[in-house]
Amino acid sequence: MLQRNKSLKAYNTFGIDSTASHYSSFDSISNLKELLMSRHNMPLFILGGGSNILFTKNFNGLVLKNEILGFEILEEDDEAVLIKVGAGMNWHEFVLKCIALDFGGVENLSLIPGNVGASPMQNIGAYGVEIKDVFEFLDAVHISSGEIQRFSNQDCDFGYRESIFKNKVKGEYVICHVGFRLSKRHKLNTSYGAIEVELNKRNISNPNIKDVSNAVISIRQSKLPDPKVIGNAGSFFKNPIITVNKLKQLLESHPDIPNYPSGESEAKLAAGWLIEQSGWKGKVYDERYGVHKKQALVLVNYNNATGNEILNLSLNIIKDVEQKFGVRLEREVNIL
Repeated sequence: MLQRNKSLKAYNTFGIDSTASHYSSFDSISNLKELLMSRHNMPLFILGGGSNILFTKNFNGLVLKNEILGFEILEEDDEAVLIKVGAGMNWHEFVLKCIALDFGGVENLSLIPGNVGASPMQNIGAYGVEIKDVFEFLDAVHISSGEIQRFSNQDCDFGYRESIFKNKVKGEYVICHVGFRLSKRHKLNTSYGAIEVELNKRNISNPNIKDVSNAVISIRQSKLPDPKVIGNAGSFFKNPIITVNKLKQLLESHPDIPNYPSGESEAKLAAGWLIEQSGWKGKVYDERYGVHKKQALVLVNYNNATGNEILNLSLNIIKDVEQKFGVRLEREVNIL
């Protein structure tokens, strides 16, 4: 059913009070196709879990919320399982279901906000694991033609928090189902020190996938605000990738700058560290919005901030970090 002048405050984790002139949800591909045919060239926005969006104005067009669910085993043997999941399923609920079934590969991605459909768009990642490591395919509806197209791992052209759906074909498709190939004989990734430390705290020397998931959940809860309590979209900025030569220059003036290899000729910096060193961590404005006190990567809406206030805060942070370090931060969150 098409609704008019629908408040989107409950549908974005920042809790921004924006309005859609037209709104509906869909729970099947046929339902989606009907809505696309009836939109009459209105501007279109597909809404998932609302965890990676900052509304800065009302949307004069049609907002469609993806509520396609489902969890289907397509193939299974002693080594692995191929599953097909509805794009509207909550990501963390999906991870917990996999763990309950002893399907491994996504345990390091526990407690990431959002829905399954956003995971390949963003190539979400955490603690040494990215979606591309377990992604098999996705099925998407082409908005203009209504045709269903399957994209393979290679088709998606995954990069760091990047995919073809964020650049080359942005806004052309609606992701409806995602296929993952998960392990039944697990190779755990506990290489990130924080996981090892957390497992040691729990006196776990031979962890299983549930132990790793619990460790990740504990780490994330200790550092990141719950969007149900404080409006936020998780990490607002990407960790910047710079050349090795640029890193050498930075190390001369900032020898303690955290850095990680990223290919042969590039390095990744910690955006949170850059922001904190620039003096932004914990800043609060009018008791309504600011930078989280425990994690400088996270911008927060404490009390009825506008999207433009948070956007301007991010612009000031980008400008300040660039002046101090000569490194330009990129937003991970989509601005609308």
